[in-house]
Amino acid sequence: MPMKECSIQEFRSECPCRGLFDQVADKWSMMILAVLADGPLRFNAIKRGLEGITQKALTQTLRKLERNGIIARHVIATSPVAVEYEITPLGRTLIEPLKALYYWTKEKLPEVDAARAEFDMRMEESA
Repeated sequence: MPMKECSIQEFRSECPCRGLFDQVADKWSMMILAVLADGPLRFNAIKRGLEGITQKALTQTLRKLERNGIIARHVIATSPVAVEYEITPLGRTLIEPLKALYYWTKEKLPEVDAARAEFDMRMEESA
């Protein structure tokens, strides 16, 4: 089946890139990749690195990332059995764009804060 045409300007519902873009751009996916960037970690170590994530959300996001080939899950034969996650070579290709987005947010946060304050003031005045 040929790939449907899509573009960044439209994000049509039938665009095959849309689902993957949604997965990769998800906040927990990006944060999990950031936590795993320095090497493999067990589930609880990942959870400790992501304040506010629930066990369910972490499990679901790890499964989606694994299904997409972005992370790999390894069972460690210990007592009790442990599971470790690491970024795959495919997933590693996301690290630089992820870092660029992170540094953009750090650099632009003062401008965003100013825009938020201006917006909030306008909303208060019009209420």
